[in-house]
Amino acid sequence: MLVYDLTKRQSFDHMARWLEELRGHADKNIVIMLIANKSDLGSLRAVPVEDAQEFAERENLFFMETSALQSTNVESAFMTILTEIYKIISKNTLIATPGADYGKSQSLKGTRIIVPGQDSGSGGNTGGCCMSS
Repeated sequence: MLVYDLTKRQSFDHMARWLEELRGHADKNIVIMLIANKSDLGSLRAVPVEDAQEFAERENLFFMETSALQSTNVESAFMTILTEIYKIISKNTLIATPGADYGKSQSLKGTRIIVPGQDSGSGGNTGGCCMSS
């Protein structure tokens, strides 16, 4: 997730550099979402939504506006990322299984995904990573 403050144009202007860094050091199948945070401060908006959408489309990124303060779209952003990761993992599992019977449903249903920095027993939100300037 590349997160910028929609009330500060400079934070958005740094997204191209962060994206270049991310793509230069990550797996080619990485799922990237551009997040405009502080949507609750729309009256102070310094980055028009059209600018962010255009950047996201040009760079083939998912895009969403959130408000961490009001918890608006925060869960949705994480669910979108996890869904896309699941699709990639499922596809790669099918490709990487030579001799498998592809007439039968191949599914990762029931597969547990461990998020680093999160206590697996608590289900709480104790860790995570976002990049911003």
